Amino acid sequence: MTHLPSFRQLRFLVALADELHFGRAAARCNVTQSTLSAGLKELESTLGIVVAERSKRHVFLTSIGERLAERARRLLADAEAMVEMAAAEGRPLSGLLRLGAIPTIGPFLLPKAMPALRQRFPDLKLILREELTDRLLDGLTSGKLDGALLALPFAIGDLEYAELFDDGYQLACGLRHPLANRDKITEEDLQGRTVLLLEKGHCLQEHALSAFSPPAFHAEREFAATSLNTLISMVSEGLGVTLLPQIAVDAHVAQGHDVALAPIEGVLPRKVILAWRKESPRSEELRTLAELFRSAYRQGDA
Repeated sequence: MTHLPSFRQLRFLVALADELHFGRAAARCNVTQSTLSAGLKELESTLGIVVAERSKRHVFLTSIGERLAERARRLLADAEAMVEMAAAEGRPLSGLLRLGAIPTIGPFLLPKAMPALRQRFPDLKLILREELTDRLLDGLTSGKLDGALLALPFAIGDLEYAELFDDGYQLACGLRHPLANRDKITEEDLQGRTVLLLEKGHCLQEHALSAFSPPAFHAEREFAATSLNTLISMVSEGLGVTLLPQIAVDAHVAQGHDVALAPIEGVLPRKVILAWRKESPRSEELRTLAELFRSAYRQGDA
């Protein structure tokens, strides 16, 4: 008969992995340090491996300990989701749901969706986390997040997802720029131009660069913005032109800035999705949430 570790031991392991300090890990689990140490010793005995090593000054997980901690994090997240799912039987989308979003989607889609979400699912407690794509993917795979609003193309591994909508771009330029006052922008208008983009790490930079195949423009190497608001400010000061996602334009992100906007012909849009772990027990709830986001976007786009 195979002896399995307990959830209590797995919680101890995850706490130690996060804190790298026995005292803090014990406090986080509301147990004494000796209780936590004994629990981890029992875990090591059950598995036949060493999960952590410590010296007088430092604590660190072994290689296998780190891998087990990540697996334990997912197991605990799924166990918690199962409890929430059972408690919410007959009441979909209730209880706690941890949702991530990239900065170029969350601030523009969520305000459209929240009124309908509160009305249809008043018992849902939504915890929002805004991060770059790589960190959101880490949060999903580790179990820290239940779902995340992302944009393709991007390598998301074997995550499950629902497509929400395609998001195109508009060109933003200063009011005195040669491309200002155009009804539309063509690929030829952008050919060979240098365009201001968000700094590396934002998937929107990659999406903008792949908006045409082959690329019609180059990224400015000397300047990069940390947010869309900074990017628009740079454009309004005459430092260059940029591509803004349509969802941000629809939310009036450029309002109050001295910029001219025009739709771009022939652009390859990014695809906005809601993603979650394949094994998540809340998959059906997240599909329902995806449909609500999809509907909120269509209504706002009308």
